[in-house]
Amino acid sequence: MNLDRFFDIPSDLQHSWPGLIGLHLREALLPVLAGLLLALPLAQLCVRFRWLYPPVLGATTVLYAVPSLAFFVVLIDYTGQTELTVMIPLAVYSLVVLVPAIVDGVRSVPQETLAAATAMGFGPVRRYVQVQLPIAVPAIVAGLRVATVSSISLVSVGALIGNQGALGNLLAAAQKYDRPELAVNSVLTTAALAILCDALLVVLRLALTPWMPRGGHPRTAGRQRPVPEDVIR
Repeated sequence: MNLDRFFDIPSDLQHSWPGLIGLHLREALLPVLAGLLLALPLAQLCVRFRWLYPPVLGATTVLYAVPSLAFFVVLIDYTGQTELTVMIPLAVYSLVVLVPAIVDGVRSVPQETLAAATAMGFGPVRRYVQVQLPIAVPAIVAGLRVATVSSISLVSVGALIGNQGALGNLLAAAQKYDRPELAVNSVLTTAALAILCDALLVVLRLALTPWMPRGGHPRTAGRQRPVPEDVIR
């Protein structure tokens, strides 16, 4: 394969190869960030009011089942053939992964820990931010990994609306110009971005949870050093 043609991006795409990578990351990661900011308070409501969780989970599941093309048809009259038309559905899709991940992570916090935080004067919001979320980090990052990889993959669908698919535009260009190397470029680069972002999230989880071993599982009680009796008192 001729590497010069591999990286020779058609001029009608209006971006170089690095430019397409930057565009792809922007269209993929901003929706995940938006989904996370929306999922955090929504998950807290689901934890506090347990009856709310089933309808919220059902609503996010139904929205996830809506094809992206249907979203485009609805949005395009309001947002036009822009990046926003691609990013809004991706943000909505991320909720079906992030909301259950956060809810499960927060619910896994021991009641003794919550009682201790309450005894120290922590209100509901402070307890959620400073106690529950840090302990739930492994579950949240696990949800972020799935949402991020899925978003990176789905950005390519945007090629159907005015060349808004970033690296996915190379797939259409490969067919248009009879250049299969562009399709290979799109697939390999998208896969590499997904692997890289997933690895960075693993590193982030390790940095935020130094108390956990490298395997990601909490240390068992048998391996913990016993606490002296005078410290317990």
